[in-house]
Amino acid sequence: MYKIVTKKRLNPTVTQMEIEAPLVAAKALPGQFIILRVDEEGERIPLTVAGTDKEKGTVKIIFQIVGRTTEKLNHKNEGEFIQDFAGPLGAATHTDGIKKVCIVGGGVGCAIAMPVAQEFHRLGAGVTSIIGFRSKELLILEDEFRACSDKLVVMTDDGSYARQGNVTVPLKEFLEAGEKFDMIITIGPLIMMKFVVAAAKPFDVPVTASMNPIMIDGTGMCGGCRLTLTQDGKKVTKFACVDGPDFNGYEIDFDEAMSRGRMYVEYEHRAYEDACNLFKGVK
Repeated sequence: MYKIVTKKRLNPTVTQMEIEAPLVAAKALPGQFIILRVDEEGERIPLTVAGTDKEKGTVKIIFQIVGRTTEKLNHKNEGEFIQDFAGPLGAATHTDGIKKVCIVGGGVGCAIAMPVAQEFHRLGAGVTSIIGFRSKELLILEDEFRACSDKLVVMTDDGSYARQGNVTVPLKEFLEAGEKFDMIITIGPLIMMKFVVAAAKPFDVPVTASMNPIMIDGTGMCGGCRLTLTQDGKKVTKFACVDGPDFNGYEIDFDEAMSRGRMYVEYEHRAYEDACNLFKGVK
């Protein structure tokens, strides 16, 4: 059993928790993930490590309430326990030799992007961060990004906060102005990452895309995070959980990944409604 040390609401649908898991905290690196179960009857879900405190032995997770399991997890409070918390899993984000990086995060994907930006900052790299949200109400982690970024641009789709527009607008501005990044790292909705890759391509800047959003089981057995990559002119199959979650953005077939992701929308919505009915009236 793993104790919930802190719980914080970041916006109406996103929650942050610190979990007491000293063995995971001792080894976890930015870009890796864990698998948890809320209770003995619960399903296993992968969540990215959003930070660690090795002295306290805690691991930070940030999750969006979108389905049955995240709804159940969100009803847990500080001092309570979850059943399982296994990790770290997946490969850590590559940082060697990168002196100037642009981090592009969207929505809850910023929870994954934040520890990556913090690690590059710790290593002394120049960090430019671009984070985007649908509205001010959904904004998360602005202060954390500001603390670890040399430059920070915040975008909202509806213009309710900061600049209006999507994240590719300032990215193109930086590139057209002659900014030279060793790497662009993008984490967020698949459609956003697809267009970040497209925006960077004319400038021949390497792009790493985190494919956490398509992971389901986290072990490679379910096949839900199957990816088609084009490498040396050949189509190859990889799995985000065991081969990633980071991949060369230029190699990813985003359209196929988005098509597969839509297969689960109806099921996820039904499961979320079932969980809401289960907790109706529970505070």
